Amino acid sequence: MNEPQRLFDLIDRREAMYPEKAVFANKKDGQWVKHTIKEYREKATMISYAMLHLGVERGENVALISAGRPEWNYVDMGVQMMGGVLVPIYPTISAAEYEYILNHSGVRYIIVETESLYKKIAAIREKLTTLQEVYTITPIEGVPSIEDLYKLGQEHPQPEELEKIKASITTDDVATMIYTSGTTGTPKGVMLAHRGLLMNVLGIKESPGKDWDRALSWMPLCHVYERMMNYLYQYLGMETYYAENVGKVAENAQETNPYIMAAVPRFIEKMYDKIYRKGEKLTGFKKKVFDWALELGFDYELNPKKRTLCYKMKHKVADKMVYSEIRKSLGSNFRMLVSGGASIQPRLTRFFSAVGLDLYEGYGLTECSPLIAVTNSYAEEGRKVGSVGFVLPGIEVRFDPDSNEILCRGGNVMKGYYKAPDLTAEAIDEEGWFHTGDTGYISKGGYMYLTGRTKNMFKTSMGKFVNPEVIEEKFKESAFILDMMVVGEGEKFAAAIIAPDFDMLKDWCGRHGVTAKTREEMVADPAVLARFQRVVDKYNDALGNYEQVKRFRLVTETWGTDNHFLTPTLKIKRKNITAFYQEAIKELFK
Repeated sequence: MNEPQRLFDLIDRREAMYPEKAVFANKKDGQWVKHTIKEYREKATMISYAMLHLGVERGENVALISAGRPEWNYVDMGVQMMGGVLVPIYPTISAAEYEYILNHSGVRYIIVETESLYKKIAAIREKLTTLQEVYTITPIEGVPSIEDLYKLGQEHPQPEELEKIKASITTDDVATMIYTSGTTGTPKGVMLAHRGLLMNVLGIKESPGKDWDRALSWMPLCHVYERMMNYLYQYLGMETYYAENVGKVAENAQETNPYIMAAVPRFIEKMYDKIYRKGEKLTGFKKKVFDWALELGFDYELNPKKRTLCYKMKHKVADKMVYSEIRKSLGSNFRMLVSGGASIQPRLTRFFSAVGLDLYEGYGLTECSPLIAVTNSYAEEGRKVGSVGFVLPGIEVRFDPDSNEILCRGGNVMKGYYKAPDLTAEAIDEEGWFHTGDTGYISKGGYMYLTGRTKNMFKTSMGKFVNPEVIEEKFKESAFILDMMVVGEGEKFAAAIIAPDFDMLKDWCGRHGVTAKTREEMVADPAVLARFQRVVDKYNDALGNYEQVKRFRLVTETWGTDNHFLTPTLKIKRKNITAFYQEAIKELFK
């Protein structure tokens, strides 16, 4: 059949090609419950009817605040089919951010998932100037729910009107508005058309295996990368299992045996750290074998033609003794991890691929729906470590001749920033090129590589430009470092604020007779400081003199979304971190 032109065409395609297969599954009362294409269509249609009855107009924004679950999709497609624009919002942001986004988008109706989210909105309701009603997915006594919307749709069907509206919606119409997580400044409403997200889906449809029938989803669907992958699973006829929460991903994977899962680099780093810490607790022969297998994994060649016979023999032994056990933690079928949101450490690409969990990487931004480039399985030379792959079909890329900034043009580029024509004009030039703010290059064979982010680079007093992200990524290869921010604007050298992985550090202290117990005691202990100095010295050796971290400060805080050190997509908020540690940073340069 014809390829989908609007996102809600995925429902028709799914029903025509995979009528008997479940579409979604989630856990209720300890059991996995599957949801059919018939339920998907019926409930999405009821949402459409309800929105029409409530007077929601074409192009009007409707907010959804929820983790991934089947109902997320019912609301998504229901709003889209009647011409509305879905505004998905992270469940983890602050009250001030909710207030800004909900007022800026002018929503009259909000669907939230849980009672705690309902209470967050109720606490600021008087400040929301356009809000008329809040509906919940989880039932709360005395509060309107999604079941009320289904019932409203059943009582007020408008099939002819709905079909008329659907027929009038084009592939270039806005389907959704996603507010950027905002590493700096105020969130911006990114208006994305049906075309852009579908270009992404069709551009990567060949990468998953033909016989893969299950995927696991744990990231919020308001993360545009996870959302696009969610549409891909629907397109390919996979059943999408929604994890209970991030802490239960491994458990849920063992229960459902998925073939594929998307994740952000931070999650993958923590996966590796967990594996590493488990190995650190081994002793004797088992410890030696485990360490050998880890090192062997870091030398893994993605291209089979480059693996020597000797390496293949060693890999076979490592797989039997170590790698097979690691695979079991994600079920019996797991084949592919898809990383998006930031660069992944090259050594992790090698390691997880050696284990048998092929690690694929994509590059893009929310403004690009989101992919610009992605690794794939059918390139002549296969995947290359450190590369984010190939530019997707239908997308143009060029590089600014002065800064090497990546510029992108095509149907994947946003329609603009909502109510911000000036910001839109800054981001998209007169020739239609979107300025990403990232730097990079394309090598022979068409492989794209990233080199940094223009706005994060700083200049030392010695006149040298430093790209902090490259340094941070290198240092975070250490299992001792959970997060790190390099500083040094206008100073003689680069320095760093380091947030240790305290789980790892506590284990290390116990094994080395360090008596420090609290975080404060650990970061001040001479033995701990000496151990971190060795880490710093190790990674400094791979850097130019002007890039090397000359001084560092260990801090006790965990960087997260709750304290606004990380964005919802788990990127560091440099402005917030700098402000919080301003005195510590001053001390570094005295």
